Parts: sequence; structure tokens; C-alpha cells
Amino acid sequence: MDYKISIENLENSPSKTLDFHFEDKIEGLNCVTPIISDLEVKSLGEFVEVTGNVKGTLKLECDLCLKEFDYPFDFNIDEMYAKNALLDEYGQETELKDGQFITDLNGQDEIDIYDLLYQSVILNLPNKKVCGINCNGDKFLKEENLSDPRLDVFKNIKIQDKKYK
Repeated sequence: MDYKISIENLENSPSKTLDFHFEDKIEGLNCVTPIISDLEVKSLGEFVEVTGNVKGTLKLECDLCLKEFDYPFDFNIDEMYAKNALLDEYGQETELKDGQFITDLNGQDEIDIYDLLYQSVILNLPNKKVCGINCNGDKFLKEENLSDPRLDVFKNIKIQDKKYK
């Protein structure tokens, strides 16, 4: 299926607005469920705004215990694209207002929704992926005997107990 929105079709639509429904797994993401997104794509003169909701479930690996867990997500997106090249001094992305960036289409005649959703999901993942509030990561690592053989030299070091006054 084609996940691209033609700028020409957008401009020729009655209200210069198109609705786009996405329901599929995205390559490169360990999807448990399809990613579902209902988007509104709106032409705003020199810019195109894409807004909507994205939800689904990914399988992630816990940073503490290394076990896989299901991570459900549900967030809104609001992306802006410049139809024509932005000023050369700004480069690929320009900040429009606090926290909102404009992506330069560099004369491309379509917007890749698949790529937009991939990037949005990646950027909305937590920095620290933890399977749960009660994760005993240290216990799991000790049970699995996941130690670094380079550190074995420290196992036989004896430290004298000194008392300081």
C-alpha cells in the first residue's frame, strides 16, 4: 500500500484537507499490534500541517533485566512541512515556535506518512525502557550469571577493615 500523500491531491481537495487512516506494522519497530493512526493533512499556504493520533503496542527490551515486555503507546502528533525550500540559512529543520519544527520538503511533491509515523514512534519512546515498577533487574542479571570475565580479577581482592576515629 502507498503511504504517501500527494501535495497536488491535497491542493485539489475541496477544503485543502485530506483525512488519512493508517493501520499496519512498521518495519524496524517490533510491533505487537498494528500501529493505528488517523491523521488530518491540511494545506496552509506555503506549509502543510499533519495532525492526529498514533497508537499501538511495541515489544521492547527492559534496560534493567533485559526481558522483553509489551509497551502500549498513545500520543498525538502535530507536524509542519514547508512545500517550497526554506531559506538556505535554516537547513533541513527549522523551529517555528517553542518545540514545533518545520521539515523542508525540498520541492518533493509528496509527504511520506510511513516515515513520519516511524520517526514519531521512535521519538516518543521512553529514554529508559523498564518493564515495570517492580523490576528486579540486578537479581535477574546475577541469576543469569551475566558477568564480565575481565572483572574476575577483583573477586580475590581482600580489603582490610580500617576504623577511623
